[in-house]
Amino acid sequence: MTATDTRALLDSLVDSGLSGREPAREDLLAVLATSDSDLLDVVAAAARLRRRHFGDRVKLNYLVNLKSGLCPEDCGYCSQRLGSKTEILKYTWLSPEDAAKAAAAGVSGGAKRVCLVASGRGPTDRDVDRVGKTIAAIREENPQVEVCACLGFLSDGQAERLRDHGVDAYNHNLNTSEGQYGEICTTHDFADRVDTVGKARTAGLSPCSGLIAGMGETDADLVDVALALRELESDSVPVNFLIPFEGTPLEGTWGLTPQRCLRILAMVRFACPDREVRLAAGRELHLRTLQPMALHIVNSIFLGDYLTSEGQAGADDLKMIADAGFSVEGAEETTLPAQREQIRIRRRGAGTELAPNA
Repeated sequence: MTATDTRALLDSLVDSGLSGREPAREDLLAVLATSDSDLLDVVAAAARLRRRHFGDRVKLNYLVNLKSGLCPEDCGYCSQRLGSKTEILKYTWLSPEDAAKAAAAGVSGGAKRVCLVASGRGPTDRDVDRVGKTIAAIREENPQVEVCACLGFLSDGQAERLRDHGVDAYNHNLNTSEGQYGEICTTHDFADRVDTVGKARTAGLSPCSGLIAGMGETDADLVDVALALRELESDSVPVNFLIPFEGTPLEGTWGLTPQRCLRILAMVRFACPDREVRLAAGRELHLRTLQPMALHIVNSIFLGDYLTSEGQAGADDLKMIADAGFSVEGAEETTLPAQREQIRIRRRGAGTELAPNA
């Protein structure tokens, strides 16, 4: 591809992003195929969309691992998977008080959203109520904080109960394309994940769903999952880069470069121009010194540590954001989309004994 061709490609993708048109699949594939010499142009084009929709704001998110390890699923990338030999922390449910203390640490560091995560296939109804008590404890000290839950597959009615307990968003990543999914997991399939994202959206929760790059996927797999996330209307799109834990099937998989990571982030921004694109796990390992450049593409990061691995110190994250010319998004700024308000079923008017809303 010539320099002229690259400029035309990027201009077309920016135009699509600004006008609301879905980008062409072949154009997204072409972004991943650009050369390192074109990287600054790719980042600058993605930055135009990022700044149009989010200005210079960076949203901080903080993970609280409510229950760690001993998961019955066999996702090949996960240190908590069935049969994992990774020497991670393993513990059952944190008390609401301990979880609230952990959440408060993130909020004091600038986090606007707290993500409550629990290992396992999915929650029981008792687990849902347990999470509700945890949310109450968190909001007692930090009433304005956004709460995202990540508890696995949801059964019918559980998303609504989580909403009633005060959950704002629900995370359930697609992780990879439907075509590759069987290669990374056998205990559930791609459709199961799509179903849970749909349950969350239908209940009025803001869908949070993203991907993991670096698992041996093709460019086509990356583009397919990005377009699937666009179609699912995921409001938040976390982009994780594989942490190849020892003791998992993907240990020793180090196929990413910092330049490749930036191209992947840019492709996701072009696919989801007005969505919260979040720089997530593995950024320190794979982007390394190019992390600040990624802030020109993404508008959200996780602060500090992850579920089973340590991240960059929170203070260093804040310095990086400031040095790159960005500002931390404040609690007073509305970012939860209005279209995720609860759909209310009509119970009055025609067919009822109640007066209509007229």
